[in-house]
Amino acid sequence: MSIRPPVCGLLIIFPLLLLISHSAAQLSTNFYQKSCPNVESLVQAAVKAKFQQTFVTAPATLRLLFHDCFVRGCDASVLLASPNGNAEKDHGDDISLAGDGFDTVVRAKAAVDSDPKCRNKVSCADILALATREVVALTGGPRYAVELGRRDGRISTKKSVQHKLPHATFNLDQLNSMFSSHGLSQTDMIALSGAHTLGFSHCGQFSKRIYNFSPGKRIDPTLNSAYALQLRQMCPTRVDPRVAINMDPTTPQKFDNAYYQNLVEGKGLFTSDQILYTDTRSRSTVQQFASSNDAFNKAFVSAITKLGRIGVLTGNNGEIRRDCNRIN
Repeated sequence: MSIRPPVCGLLIIFPLLLLISHSAAQLSTNFYQKSCPNVESLVQAAVKAKFQQTFVTAPATLRLLFHDCFVRGCDASVLLASPNGNAEKDHGDDISLAGDGFDTVVRAKAAVDSDPKCRNKVSCADILALATREVVALTGGPRYAVELGRRDGRISTKKSVQHKLPHATFNLDQLNSMFSSHGLSQTDMIALSGAHTLGFSHCGQFSKRIYNFSPGKRIDPTLNSAYALQLRQMCPTRVDPRVAINMDPTTPQKFDNAYYQNLVEGKGLFTSDQILYTDTRSRSTVQQFASSNDAFNKAFVSAITKLGRIGVLTGNNGEIRRDCNRIN
């Protein structure tokens, strides 16, 4: 599959990229320097308190940012609730998002608004971006500068999620196509996939790889055989498919490059994980990140910064929500 856009679409894509670049250019690391100078410390304290209550805060918040930015851009639309169950969060691809991620943003928003100078001055989209940086740092990852100045979207529909998020069965071409549509390179995609060093998945997401891969092959041959047997023990055929399994079997609560080391050993939980190593076009990047945590951290910071620029609303577009779960 080619990831190059058809010529007939270039006239549409180029203005779109220019629009995205223009909006992203309005973001800055000191956006709230005058209106809410303490915003970063306020968010940091709130996220740390939540993290100390439950580790799930980290992977849940990180995943929430990704799901938000890939659907309608980084506008906190994933946080909006709908009385009729028709919001982004109600779609099948979002319904498994852990509640601790949403709660982290709500708590951080309350902490920011507790400062009279900051009340209703900081967007939920920016708070989510800052909270994500905090959970990465709290789990041993890099502390990076966060660009700010996003405004919150007013639209959130289940329909908008359709075909916007990568699935566990994606191959490299499908991954590259989806990420490149947001201006992200293959290296960015591989670096962001490293977020799977934290958190968990459910047996139902990968059971085919360990029980019924293909005719004549019950186990996916790209999967480490010993690891496959461990997964079978944790996910027997008659167990609830929602049983949670760590995505990184070695250091599941540490943000590090063990994810890539696992891929080299055939211990990628999803097909979309393991393909990064089995496909020769991406293998060298995986090997580089597996051998150098610094290289991974540097690439991740670059990629998540670019992720945070996708489809942002700035200036007079959107709003600053008083309540992250509903429009003003």
